[in-house]
Amino acid sequence: MILRTLFAAALAALAWPSQADAQIYAWRDGSGNLVLSDRRLATGAVTTYAVPNAPAFRVTRPAAPDVVRERFEPLVQEHAARHSLRPDLVRAVIQVESGFNPRATSQKGAMGLMQLMPATARELGVWNAYDPNDNIRGGTTYLRQLLDKYDGNEELALAAYNAGSGAVDRYGRRVPPYQETKDYVRKVGSVSELTMRTAGPAPSKRVIYKSIEIIDGATVARYSTERPASGAFQIVQR
Repeated sequence: MILRTLFAAALAALAWPSQADAQIYAWRDGSGNLVLSDRRLATGAVTTYAVPNAPAFRVTRPAAPDVVRERFEPLVQEHAARHSLRPDLVRAVIQVESGFNPRATSQKGAMGLMQLMPATARELGVWNAYDPNDNIRGGTTYLRQLLDKYDGNEELALAAYNAGSGAVDRYGRRVPPYQETKDYVRKVGSVSELTMRTAGPAPSKRVIYKSIEIIDGATVARYSTERPASGAFQIVQR
């Protein structure tokens, strides 16, 4: 997971790598900052650039986070509204998980913008985890499910997103004492709070309807702000 975090920071800062599996080189500069680059360290002075919202990282290519983020902003807004999620929370998860690289793949096999594991993607009905729309749809659905499970507690939902709900439950519905998970919750929270301060207050909550569909033999939960025309449903939030 440490490598996944490094890759996420590198991908965010290197603007837009041409390949998800491009070689990433790392070293410490004179100030102790971790430098990430897609090029080997050459002799002589190297110009580095700070990574936004990640003061401990520097890169050899200037980042363009606004350009990258704006590309996916309509999808973030659409799926966040559909599941009554704060858009800044969804953006923060994407930033920390993949650095807004839709082709990102972790060593454990997590895929795409919101880093969905293959089994989780199948359960959510995500057939192409590298498709931004399909990935954000699945990731926001999963995040909504975790928030419902933990009564709207974002810290627990994020901990479960990172370490699995089983780990959260084993520790009495608390954030597991894993350094990786604690760092993850803190990082997502920090990015989310920064966005809230710049974007203003979150939109008011709305009624969310939960229904169940069977797709190819798999049970898939659907969440919508519109009342289902037929069948059983459950109101999960107002």
